[in-house]
Amino acid sequence: MVEGTKSEHTENLGSHGGRASSWLAVTVMIVGTVVAGFGLTASNWMFVWVGAGVFVVGGILALVFNITTDVVIDAPRVGMRAEDHR
Repeated sequence: MVEGTKSEHTENLGSHGGRASSWLAVTVMIVGTVVAGFGLTASNWMFVWVGAGVFVVGGILALVFNITTDVVIDAPRVGMRAEDHR
């Protein structure tokens, strides 16, 4: 293969890294989960509800940033035929 050109196989691979905006939304949701979890273990309901609110904000960010478009679709995988399972 000539350097600088893509083959048909490598064109479908992509990256699993995701965009920075998607990572921001997920990080906000993780922070909300940690804060709410701390509030549950400390019996502090204010932390629970603040964490839940932060999680909802992260979910809204995920919808706005459309993080599901970061999914990499690999080439179809070839499975075994039904006859091979006998």
